[in-house]
Amino acid sequence: MAVDYLVMIGYLLGIVGVGWWGKKRAASKSDFLVAGRRLGPLMYTGTMAAVVLGGASTIGGVRLGYTYGVSGAAMVFAIGLGLLALSIFFSARIARLRVYTVAEMLSLRYGGTASVISGVVMWIYTLMLVVTSTIAYASVFDVLFDVPRWAAIIFGGTIVVGYSVLGGMWSITLTDMVQFVIKSVGVLVLLLPIAVVRAGGFSAMADRLPHGFLSPTSIGGQTIFTYVLIYTFGMLIGQDIWQRVFTARNDKVAAWGGTVAGVYCLVYALAGAVIGMATKVLYPHLDSPDQAFATIVERALPLGVKGLVLAAALSAMMSTASGALIASATVANNDVWARLRRRGHHATEVASDLEDRDEVRENRLAIAILGVASMVIACLLGDVLAALTVAYNLLVGGLLVPILGGLVWKRGNLQGALASMIAGGITVITLMVTHGLLANEPIYFGLLASLVAYVTVSLTTKPTEEAVVEAWRRRLAGEQTPTAELAAA
Repeated sequence: MAVDYLVMIGYLLGIVGVGWWGKKRAASKSDFLVAGRRLGPLMYTGTMAAVVLGGASTIGGVRLGYTYGVSGAAMVFAIGLGLLALSIFFSARIARLRVYTVAEMLSLRYGGTASVISGVVMWIYTLMLVVTSTIAYASVFDVLFDVPRWAAIIFGGTIVVGYSVLGGMWSITLTDMVQFVIKSVGVLVLLLPIAVVRAGGFSAMADRLPHGFLSPTSIGGQTIFTYVLIYTFGMLIGQDIWQRVFTARNDKVAAWGGTVAGVYCLVYALAGAVIGMATKVLYPHLDSPDQAFATIVERALPLGVKGLVLAAALSAMMSTASGALIASATVANNDVWARLRRRGHHATEVASDLEDRDEVRENRLAIAILGVASMVIACLLGDVLAALTVAYNLLVGGLLVPILGGLVWKRGNLQGALASMIAGGITVITLMVTHGLLANEPIYFGLLASLVAYVTVSLTTKPTEEAVVEAWRRRLAGEQTPTAELAAA
């Protein structure tokens, strides 16, 4: 294992070094939060693929393949479909808005108060993504280095928080590119073909796999439908995803680069399922399907390659964690804390305050605080799956309709958006209490209640003020909004 340890340690040192190098580029708020909106096609594609494919997509995808066969690709496939839909239909418009958060978009579209509820919900969602990703990569450190769980969390979390604080989105983008390459080589180029060959090839696998493992629907139609509702729609509205869209050099890069990343996700989904199927052939009686990824890596890979594939798994988890961390800090600092600071101040005082503040320093501080908070929560939290499900249910049930409605329906207004958020959120929370946190009903009926409230209230109240509509149209057309309007928003 000495060679594998050296590979892993070299990877971690390289990530820290790349993060330090990115510090030189983070000279302004735009540089720190959205990489100066300067990413070209290659870097945009790599960083987008890295942030959406985390530990659940890598280790979880193999587990689902081990349990259900080719239909185990459904979860990651749903993520890829969501990224494709976002890139093809919405990303160009989103990029032209030139904002930093989803809540800012809602403020521009509906008016200032629309961002209050959405900011809190989005902050909870992104923070839970950080926590769950932290637990995921800490579990790898725990096994590799035989340290207590809390020590593994602090060790891995310090690395992620460290390079995120140093250079913000520039450091995260550069480290994501490294992680994207390692992930592609480790999982697609090495682990996939080695696992299939060890299992005897595709024909031998087909003969030895249980019945139904080659069916694309063996995981269950309802499960696939739920994956689409949660993950496909979640990709359309998550702050961690939108913040990557904001990094694109222009709307064409956002559209085409995101489309390529979406196709990559579909390939990655199928690869994870096939690796899980090969593991089922080789080791059909594991104590738990959760052991599938670790087992195939430990027993099937040669010296040195094992370390690289484990580094690939860490890459997937750490890229998701860092992306969610800067998203959580951006929402907290720009949509929650900033509003608390502005209360009681005159508009001109606010504008002056916005010009004088060292926003890079404040965002660095937000990342550090939330990074430490996520490590503490990760040490204390038990049921990670339930917590993440709650976050996704609130995100999709409460925010999907007003966000997409604002992009595609002119008649939607502030009253309709607020009613939609409240109706969807209350329905989701109520049904999670009565039917269980992992039930399907909360997201089904939450979305329905949100849609009905949005349409009904929008049609029965006054349309959005013409001044707000005109400012929104200018932003969608790529025109810059004056500083005074931004301060008022």
